[in-house]
Amino acid sequence: MAISTGGGGDDAPMSDINTTPLVDVMLVLLIIFLITVPAIVQSVKLKLPDVRYDPTVTKPENVSLSITKDSDGKCAIYWGLTRVTHEELLKRATDKLEEIVKKAGGAQNLTTDDLPEAHIRGDVDAPYRCIGGAIYTMQSAGFAKVGFISEPPPTGGPAA
Repeated sequence: MAISTGGGGDDAPMSDINTTPLVDVMLVLLIIFLITVPAIVQSVKLKLPDVRYDPTVTKPENVSLSITKDSDGKCAIYWGLTRVTHEELLKRATDKLEEIVKKAGGAQNLTTDDLPEAHIRGDVDAPYRCIGGAIYTMQSAGFAKVGFISEPPPTGGPAA
């Protein structure tokens, strides 16, 4: 048994800090974090694509679509410089593909590289439903390749 030889009696303040409760709390927190971190981290292994800025190769038969929203919030789709509705977009896209198939002498004479692409320029303020609807319409018409045209990063800046 240890005997205190200090000058104070039982009423003297204790100068040692009891760290046992602190260590216990820290260990409990460590165990909680070790259990919850794997649940928070995404468990599906994915390889996300690297972002590249490829220059656009424009073929004359490619379709250029511009999508924005009107002041009343409705979708505004432009085929070149002509405003079209979704129905007109589907009709124009189908007619364009039929014309290319006729020129080639049938679908068996075409590859996906021979088919035109749809290039979409979406305004930053355009709702997703407008852009998604245009993509769906172009794919429904038969366009295999639908791409987005974006503004390249400023020179000297990081490529995201």
